[in-house]
Amino acid sequence: MTSEPTTVDTPLKKLVGERTAKALASHLDLHTAGDLIYHFPRRYDERGEHTDIRSLDVGEQVTVLAQVQRTAVRPMRQRRGNLLEVTVGDGSGGVLTLTFFGNQAWRERELRPGRWGLFAGKVTEFRGKRQLNGPEYVLLGEGGDGEAAANEEVEEFAGALIPVYPAAAAVPTWVIARCVRVVLDTFTPPEDPLPATVRATRNLVDIGTALREIHRPSSKEALYQARRRLKWDEAFAVQLTLVQRKHRAAAWPAQARPAKPGGLLDAFDARLPYELTPGQQVVGREIAADLATAHPMHRLLQGEVGSGKTVVALRAMLQVVDAGGQAALLAPTEVLAAQHYRGMLDLLGPLAQAGELGAADDATRVELVTGSLGAAARRRALAEVAEGRAGIVLGTHALLYEGVDFHDLGLVVVDEQHRFGVEQRDALRAKAEQPPHVLVMTATPIPRTVAMTVYGDLEVSTLSQLPQGRSPIASHVVPAAEKPAFLDRAWRRLREEVAAGHQAYVVCPRIGEGPASEEEPPREDDNGRRPPVAVTEVAPLLAEGPLHGLRIGVLHGRLPADEKDAVMRSFAAGDLDVLVATTVVEVGVNVPNATVMIVLDADRFGVSQLHQLRGRVGRGSAAGLCLLVTEALEGSSARERLDAVASTTDGFKLAELDLEQRREGDVLGATQSGRRSHLRLLSLLRDTDLIRDARAEAITLVEEDRELSRHPALAASVAALVDEERAEYLEKG
Repeated sequence: MTSEPTTVDTPLKKLVGERTAKALASHLDLHTAGDLIYHFPRRYDERGEHTDIRSLDVGEQVTVLAQVQRTAVRPMRQRRGNLLEVTVGDGSGGVLTLTFFGNQAWRERELRPGRWGLFAGKVTEFRGKRQLNGPEYVLLGEGGDGEAAANEEVEEFAGALIPVYPAAAAVPTWVIARCVRVVLDTFTPPEDPLPATVRATRNLVDIGTALREIHRPSSKEALYQARRRLKWDEAFAVQLTLVQRKHRAAAWPAQARPAKPGGLLDAFDARLPYELTPGQQVVGREIAADLATAHPMHRLLQGEVGSGKTVVALRAMLQVVDAGGQAALLAPTEVLAAQHYRGMLDLLGPLAQAGELGAADDATRVELVTGSLGAAARRRALAEVAEGRAGIVLGTHALLYEGVDFHDLGLVVVDEQHRFGVEQRDALRAKAEQPPHVLVMTATPIPRTVAMTVYGDLEVSTLSQLPQGRSPIASHVVPAAEKPAFLDRAWRRLREEVAAGHQAYVVCPRIGEGPASEEEPPREDDNGRRPPVAVTEVAPLLAEGPLHGLRIGVLHGRLPADEKDAVMRSFAAGDLDVLVATTVVEVGVNVPNATVMIVLDADRFGVSQLHQLRGRVGRGSAAGLCLLVTEALEGSSARERLDAVASTTDGFKLAELDLEQRREGDVLGATQSGRRSHLRLLSLLRDTDLIRDARAEAITLVEEDRELSRHPALAASVAALVDEERAEYLEKG
């Protein structure tokens, strides 16, 4: 241990000892004093207040503040020795059973009814009761004779507010609290990076006070001020980065692609079999104006499933072709790329048949480039693209490979942008001589604060109206564990739809045996739950059981590309009644005759993913039905999430719910960069006003000092909070 001043760079092994430092490093990725000081409490418990035990999910690693209600010792059935069962409660009726194996009479003496403690472990379920097996714990208040209630650790919780840290089984919250106290005893805070004028204007405490009070709050007000300051730092770093990048992008040159009267776009509009919605017309004008400027468009187009984004994108692509350029659309799957290809050929008709008999005078060509193209077809397609005869190029990741060269790439459209990494989007942009115009599209609605924070350097267009002819979708939760008869009824309901001439999807979280892929969660589940159901296992069971006699097809990402395409064509043509699939059908798949979707193990999917999947039905004149099958019990957060999805088809409401349930940092692309998130406190839902204020200050500061050269400490702080990789993610959306 050391009495020297501790800085953010001091290694933890100098402060807390080799063994503890090693545990902090290997389990929580904490290596320096700065890492630990910025490892903020997840929440604060208050003596006498309860943790809501009823809201705990099976498999969750938790720390609960609870009171011992009773203890019981009984002999074990399978082996010698006794089992100690301790029932703890939270004061609201929720109870949890703690189980300890072996003869541990000292624990029974220590865990006396009435004692309060923090109990940490993984939630499991046994005979309908939630329990923690052999949990770590620390008792509060009076000392005990057990090692877990050591006075040194109890000292961490002497205040009214008890910090509970993001922890690991090997490093419980009270060990982290003890290490924080050791560090704070000699900690010298860094130079405050925030300009004094901003601190004064926004009434923010200094960084040293904030870092101390967030760990050892002297009062609720002091804690509020500490959190507000540290949230501000996060919001300000992100907004400064976005504002700087927006300034830089505005200076880039690009070739203007103005509209051409009497060209392909006008001819396309004239042959469209329906009227554009007012929203499509407004967004179309915004994009047309962007394309006509000498700076690259960088626009996000968001709209509900089926709101007509593809037609808007196609019109933008035709404007670029009219201006002598090429447009490329990058799709996340071959199924979606092929569907875009067929759909655009249908919409364009003779306008896409350049060089063929009966083509329009100013026709272009549409080419599809995927990894499964045969050698001859690939050579022909690449020649069309390289020589500029193909004005519109659709493809998957195959578009990014070496050897795919464009004659004059003027517009890049990225469909379902969240499915691509930064490097993939950038690789396509790099195939242009000058920065191309970029349009990114998403059917996952984005709450306003996310748009402001994550897409703050993009112009955002929103399509909120659905085209005429779309039908309503009813959604219901099917609680298979509690009411098995409901699942039987779901299969009968599917058969009724097929008997009426319609088709159905059955969606599973997993493909089946073989290596895991992006479209399925891990097979193993160490939380006492069975593995998620799999397409290859469910399809034969349905064919032999409740769906016997129906024409069933199977679709997943591990099938060969030609087989996937054949299955999708058969389903679209009505040659199959039921498609049993993974999330490969999540985006873009358009079969208007499909009216019912049954999602098995629906609690294994995210909110936005369920909303996307549901959008595959109700695309024609008949109403859609989505049944969410789950074994999650009533009252669990998984069940509440499904109830919320079933209760509304408003994608923006669901996007906010999705955001509430995800770590904020995931929104900033930490999952894409593989790095630990640096957004620890900022809530994109609850801190709207703070984010707006931080953006206003960022705009003012960057206009005065573009590269923050007069504020080196602030520039360093921004670099630490938003590293270059994450900054690029922010820029590219």
